[in-house]
Amino acid sequence: MKIKELVERTKVSKETVHYYIREGLLPKPRKLGRNIADYDERYIERILLIKELQDDYFLPLSLIKNILKFQKKSPEGNTYLNLNRNYFRPVDRLLPSEIAGEPEFREATGIGKKWLDKMEEWKIITPEVRAGQKVYSQDDITIGKLIVEMDEKGLGPKDGFDPEALRHYREIFRPIVVMSHKYFIQASLGKLSPEEYSQKEVQGREIMSTFFYHLYRKLSREERRRILSLMAAEAEKEELDSRHPPGT
Repeated sequence: MKIKELVERTKVSKETVHYYIREGLLPKPRKLGRNIADYDERYIERILLIKELQDDYFLPLSLIKNILKFQKKSPEGNTYLNLNRNYFRPVDRLLPSEIAGEPEFREATGIGKKWLDKMEEWKIITPEVRAGQKVYSQDDITIGKLIVEMDEKGLGPKDGFDPEALRHYREIFRPIVVMSHKYFIQASLGKLSPEEYSQKEVQGREIMSTFFYHLYRKLSREERRRILSLMAAEAEKEELDSRHPPGT
């Protein structure tokens, strides 16, 4: 496409596109002539990402440039960035968001009725009932979308993943949450008014959520390295056995 179409589709000026190219945020386009350049769909995706990181995360272009380099080099970085863009948008988290009605929730998240019923039965998704209608919280919406994405990414029943694992995760994780509240209450009891406690609890919840998130990622990396090490050792053993079969 020509730069005119790129400008129309991204809503950024021609000067901004040229600036991004000069600063290394965009690669140089393929030249079709002296004054004609060809831009493919990747330019649209990259420009929209730059604007999103500016508008939603308030990041300077110098930092965005480093993020884009990391995203290109690291598959993990790419996945991390996409998940954070979809599920941890700072502005969205500050806005009250809920959906009234089961059909509306299913349409917004893409989850099927069968699996929504299961998630509610297992208390993974827990709508309130107001005036006879189910009302789903922002957390429910995010969890519903994540369950659908898990299936799309190869973590669904068709891939051999047992969805009942989600129920076990909830059963295991709930005592951890109860424990964290217990420690918080013990530290705050008699020291804070109800208003101060409420404010402190919100702060603590967000901090602990971030702690658990990063702790899982850290432990998951350690487990991945352990499994890969075992697989490498097993492959080496099989290679040695193939070279020196028993009885030779």
